[in-house]
Amino acid sequence: MDNKTIAGILYETADLLEIDGQDSFRIRSYRNAAEAIEAMPQQIADLIGEPKKVLEIRGIGKGMLVNLQEMFKDGRLSLHADLLKKYRPTMLDLLKIQGLGPKTIALIWSAYQVSDLEGVEKLAREGKIRELPRMGEKQEQKLLKAIEDYRRIAGRFLLDAAEIQAEKIIEHLKDYPGIEKITPAGSLRRGRETVGDLDILVTGKACVTEDGRAALAEHILKLPGILDVIAKGDNKVSFRLRGGMQVDVRLLAPGSFGAAMQYFTGSKAHNVALRQRALKMGYTLNEYSLARLDDEKSVAAKTEEEIYAKLNLDYIPPELRENLGEIEAAEKHALPKLITQADIQGDVHMHTVETDGRNTIEEMAKAVRERGYKYMAITDHSKNLAFANGLDDKRAIEHIKRIHEVDKVTEGLKIFAGIEVDILADGSLDLSDSVLEEMDLVIASVHSHFNQTPAEMTDRLLKAIENPNTSILGHPTGRLLLRREAFQFDVDAIFKAATKNKVAMELNSYPDRLDLGDRHLRLAKQHGVKIVINTDSHHTSHLEKIRYGILQARRAWLTKEDVLNTLPVNQFAKAMKHAWPLAA
Repeated sequence: MDNKTIAGILYETADLLEIDGQDSFRIRSYRNAAEAIEAMPQQIADLIGEPKKVLEIRGIGKGMLVNLQEMFKDGRLSLHADLLKKYRPTMLDLLKIQGLGPKTIALIWSAYQVSDLEGVEKLAREGKIRELPRMGEKQEQKLLKAIEDYRRIAGRFLLDAAEIQAEKIIEHLKDYPGIEKITPAGSLRRGRETVGDLDILVTGKACVTEDGRAALAEHILKLPGILDVIAKGDNKVSFRLRGGMQVDVRLLAPGSFGAAMQYFTGSKAHNVALRQRALKMGYTLNEYSLARLDDEKSVAAKTEEEIYAKLNLDYIPPELRENLGEIEAAEKHALPKLITQADIQGDVHMHTVETDGRNTIEEMAKAVRERGYKYMAITDHSKNLAFANGLDDKRAIEHIKRIHEVDKVTEGLKIFAGIEVDILADGSLDLSDSVLEEMDLVIASVHSHFNQTPAEMTDRLLKAIENPNTSILGHPTGRLLLRREAFQFDVDAIFKAATKNKVAMELNSYPDRLDLGDRHLRLAKQHGVKIVINTDSHHTSHLEKIRYGILQARRAWLTKEDVLNTLPVNQFAKAMKHAWPLAA
């Protein structure tokens, strides 16, 4: 049981306890423990044999230690199992519906004894939800829309969740005799913000003979966490994991590995366009090879590079394979030099124990320096986020002083004093201008009133952008992938205002957000808007999530010149005060 699995059980238990009407302190203890374990860089399994070390973890007391010990001993938490039995597992699906929290679910259960999605939808269509306390016709219609949205995204998974599963499969297979390469393909390799099925390609001597593939398939199916086997053929093993993700593992001879990588990585549109190009040039292209039409003799198959070269194209990076002009650009040798993680000089959105972070300024600085960055910024929350212990004016000024003190004694790293200030409903910022003026940079973000009309939200964002203290617009669309839709606003008007006022747009790398997404990033680039790629870290372990932001930036064709935190420290500092570098 890894940290994510344990945290998931604890989160579910907390939600079920809330549905059950239990004490709020008890509910919070489960959520605190889940948050602590989820954020840990070390696996709790490695510590469970040393109770004293487990009790040192913030958020875990003696009662929670007993729960953890039970999970590792029995593979389950009895309280969690009992609550699922009482309310049925389908209750957990209801918690995934936006706007349908534990208290509302408890109301529905109490009134109608309904605990599944279809049943709640039926009640809403019959006008029975509006009859409940604190509900009405408007809330009922919102619920129906939320159910519709949920069905649209069901079966998709966050990028990091897919990556974790891929890593587990690779770990399971890496020491198997005769395996040379194990590579994720499909939408995970392209870096799409969410992933459906997971494609894993395996090659080596073990995949050459029928007996070798059969033995390897048996080993694959010993992977922990498989719920059911979908298919087991000569070259493919398909199964569904306990969390619902389908995995297709393809067993390939080394000679065709490149062709398979190309075929199973590109989007359908990219592959269709590439096959049409091949046909015009007298070739046929499939997952086995690029071959001549006349005699079916293979001319390229071992590597992707040779396939693209034979088609008179520069190599197209996986992130670009969406048929959005990359083939034409590759033909003209006009593909951009995409940004890489090595180009990033600093991360300037992170939180500490002063608000809702898990580490101190010093601990964050140490972790940042170990990543080789030249600068960072501490950007704790402002007071409007009361649940995050946000800073008021007085605490913000004191926090600036502490950040500067740590900066003075930290060698080889510049620590900027910043803030993530809330954009209030009327567009004003949550701290006084005199305090914001003291900051090295200001990230202005929306954390409330998501249901404003597009016109209201546009005016709100424009006012924030026009505030001379705003350096960056944080997670600009407010979306939470698979949980909350982006709020609506006039994107062109916002990007034009950002360029005019030299306010950067954030690409928030946290995999739950990835905001801006690739489509908006491309539009931002067209408008001349500069981007800052951040992690929004609340723990030192979150810093590594920058790679998910880099993937989205690459999908949007961004280069290092489009991103401000590729600049040296002095130039970046000036950019945060609206002195953007000249366009290349």
